Amino acid sequence: MAFDPDLADRLEAELRQQGVDPVRKRMFGGIAFLIGGHMSCGLVRGEMHVRVGPEAYAENLAKPGAREMDVTGRVMTGWVTLDGPEDLDEDGLSDWVSTSLAFVRSLPPKP
Repeated sequence: MAFDPDLADRLEAELRQQGVDPVRKRMFGGIAFLIGGHMSCGLVRGEMHVRVGPEAYAENLAKPGAREMDVTGRVMTGWVTLDGPEDLDEDGLSDWVSTSLAFVRSLPPKP
């Protein structure tokens, strides 16, 4: 499997805990969680990708364990990648989900 199913369950539970109804979608050989039609975060090959938005990009990139998201040979500004996300405790996972939701909730819903 290209992602950790237990971590996917934890991630979905945290999204629900924070008041959203995520949609799971298989993408890029892993799984993505969509909110209002927008990708919020995802899991692929032992990495977690978190959408933080352009305004919060530098601040979140400086956090421990975060690095540039580069899945196609081109850095995706507004997203960060976390290595070893299965090691995140509940507070760490909650913080990353909160950060992503702060941006994604600011976007208009897709039809």
